[in-house]
Amino acid sequence: MTTSPIGPSDASISPRYAGIATFARLPRIEDVPRADIAVVGVPFDSGVSYRPGARFGPAHVREASRLLRPYNPVQDVEPFSTQQVVDAGDIAANPFNIDEAIAQIEEAATRLGADGTRLLTIGGDHTIALPLLRAVTKRTGPVAVLHFDAHLDTWDTYFGAPVTHGTPFRRASEEGLIDLEASLHIGIRGPLYSRQDLKDDARLGFAVIAAHEFETDGLARVIERMLVRLGDRPVYISVDIDVLDPSHAPGTGTPEAGGLTSRELLAIIRALSHLTIVGADVVEVAPAYDHAQLTAVAASHVAYEILSAMTPR
Repeated sequence: MTTSPIGPSDASISPRYAGIATFARLPRIEDVPRADIAVVGVPFDSGVSYRPGARFGPAHVREASRLLRPYNPVQDVEPFSTQQVVDAGDIAANPFNIDEAIAQIEEAATRLGADGTRLLTIGGDHTIALPLLRAVTKRTGPVAVLHFDAHLDTWDTYFGAPVTHGTPFRRASEEGLIDLEASLHIGIRGPLYSRQDLKDDARLGFAVIAAHEFETDGLARVIERMLVRLGDRPVYISVDIDVLDPSHAPGTGTPEAGGLTSRELLAIIRALSHLTIVGADVVEVAPAYDHAQLTAVAASHVAYEILSAMTPR
């Protein structure tokens, strides 16, 4: 007999501000027989190049997610009633050794997804996207990476280090993890090191919809271009919260002016609901720079819209 999913705690019985802060007040993974989607934290930020603190992001986003509710009226789905969504806690990663941390994250993500459970990961800095992609592509093969960010994250090295929060998608491309014909950055803006950055990025398999193109093309045209690029490929979504303008997400490590609004980002994610989303991450939330949970609230709603887009129709 099929068991109905166990959903969030009932806010009419237990106040939202009470109890352990799991994502959206969902059950813990040990409290259910199986999971379709697991929300998992990776409190790791040893790969940052500027402001640290994203290691505290998972707890901060969980705290802000207490106010999320079971029904998504825009997508017209109840993401917690038709699939079992759980909070799988945090993946422990060595803060002093990036190579060991990457191996630990890959191993834990592979284990969590071994039975087909899809992961929505809360970071942590963007370094974690590399081991997460390694884990998911063991099951799927190369995926279309839909990357929301102010930055390309396809640079080569920082201080000779090949794996940092600015390099995960170069390494992923070199390792054959991404679909070179369908991957896409959205929201890129700010100064680069040189024109060569864009040439290298294209060679590595990415198209770009820059932040300033939202003004010239409009949101509907941006969504159209995105969907054409992705086609019908399996999609991995990676959201660096600094894709949002600092007025919407001040709590992040490398803010850039001129970013997306939270409304624009949520609208884009909602347009993905007909695609096969094999996994996702929301990263670079740094609580020490946040104000009134602005960044955490935005990140929790981004995660909620991704969960809703992953819900079977």
